[in-house]
Parts: sequence; structure tokens; C-alpha cells
Amino acid sequence: MPIEIERLFAGDEQRLRAIRLRALADAPEAFGTTFAEANALGAADWREQLEQLTTFVATSGNSDVGIARGVCHPDHSDAAYLITMWVAPEFRRQGVGAALIDSVVKWARSEGFRRIVLNVVESNAAALLLYRKNGFAANGNFGALPPPRQHIRECKLEMTLAANRR
Repeated sequence: MPIEIERLFAGDEQRLRAIRLRALADAPEAFGTTFAEANALGAADWREQLEQLTTFVATSGNSDVGIARGVCHPDHSDAAYLITMWVAPEFRRQGVGAALIDSVVKWARSEGFRRIVLNVVESNAAALLLYRKNGFAANGNFGALPPPRQHIRECKLEMTLAANRR
């Protein structure tokens, strides 16, 4: 079945909640947010996320099978931040991740960002390979997940976009 990418908007809170919780259950050490934190959010919180974060989902048939979100980087106005990247295990290595990345890249370009940055757990070899294949490179910086998982290190990757208005 073909994969399609669509953008979620206010009104899609249940879809966002469902795929986000699925991602957190599948890959708990890949995200700063925990399953318990996300599960405790109310409808207004999910709506706020859809209003503040550009959210793309990959769909196959009637199922959401992947997610990626973009937002202005909190510390660098010229940079978009790629967050919440996840693909369902049964759809990995089929181009879904690349399609989601491409959607965020197109969004970032349309918004005039000069670069996209992301964090990825340094032990996640498959994700590192995906990002590198899609134009990201390590920028030499590292971070860690928030407590209580601060022992999990993250690599910071970056992609430079064409010059634009920002």
C-alpha cells in the first residue's frame, strides 16, 4: 500500500495523541518526553502542540505509520528544529523516514530557515544513517536526554538550506 504524507492541524488531536503515544511506547529512549508525561496530556495540550509545531504524519491506508515535526529552534531564529521523528517498525527501511524528513525540509525552506538541526541518540545507528543519507551531518555538539535519562547522550546534526530571507 502506498505511503502518503499529510500535515495535521487543530482538530487532529486524537491522531496526534495516538501516534505520539505509539512512538513513545516503541522507542522510549529516543525522545525527551516520556510515555507517562504524554499520556497525561489533555485535549487542549494536544491542540496547542498542533498549533505550535508543524506536524507531518505518514499514512498507509487508514493508519498513521510515522511522524515528524518542525518548529523554530528556541535558541537560533535562522534554524528549524526537526523533532519527534518516528516510523513504525513494520514500515522502516521503506522510504517513510526520508519522506517525512523531506516534508520537514520543504516546510523549513518555505518558512525561510537557513538550516535544520536535530538531536538523535548516539547509539541509534539506524537513525544516524537515515539522517546522514538525507543530508544531515554532525555539527560537533552533544547533549543528553532530560532527567532521569540524562545518561543517554545525543548527537546534534545539522543540514544547511539554500540562502533565504532569515
